[in-house]
Amino acid sequence: MALDPQLLEILACPDTHHAPLDYDAQAQTLTCTECGRIFEVRDDVPVLLLDEARGGPAAEDARGGTAPQP
Repeated sequence: MALDPQLLEILACPDTHHAPLDYDAQAQTLTCTECGRIFEVRDDVPVLLLDEARGGPAAEDARGGTAPQP
């Protein structure tokens, strides 16, 4: 089962910028269009927890990159 298109229209990144998310049905992930965080979709339920996201600004810092400035 895929995520409801109406749900996808209103989902946003839980970070302060609340950017839209791109859905990858095959990978079962949602990717933030602004910060690049990747959120899992488990059993057709989006897991929009920053602590469980992959990638994004925190991952860049860990690799020696630079985080965006406020």
